[in-house]
Amino acid sequence: MSEPLGAIDLAGRREEVGRWAARLVVFLRIMAGISMLKGLYHWADVLGIGDKTDGGFGAGPIGWQVATVFFAVIDLVAAVGLWLAAAWGGVVWLTAAISMAAVELFFPQIFGGRLWVTAIEAGMVVAYVGFALMAARERPA
Repeated sequence: MSEPLGAIDLAGRREEVGRWAARLVVFLRIMAGISMLKGLYHWADVLGIGDKTDGGFGAGPIGWQVATVFFAVIDLVAAVGLWLAAAWGGVVWLTAAISMAAVELFFPQIFGGRLWVTAIEAGMVVAYVGFALMAARERPA
């Protein structure tokens, strides 16, 4: 027979993680929160929350509609994966970040071509790669 609280005790005795691995997890959790806010922002566009135009989402250009729905979904999926610190979460988040930077840079008619968004997304990708490399270096062979 197992004790009901045995799982809690086991969770408290997990292996020690390195300093950079812990920092990577904190970074992933922060990015999860940002991704969730971005996803909810895009869903607000889809649902017409705070919309000042008469036509709403359906009156927007098709390219904008497709991109908005894409980012509404992928940002929330990335948020879950990042919060769990799962490998697939990083992949989905990288896909979302690179896609947003590409849309802003190469298709300015969709979201307005905000170069500052591209710079922020690129900075976050560089930070992620830096944290991941430092965490991988401290891992024992």
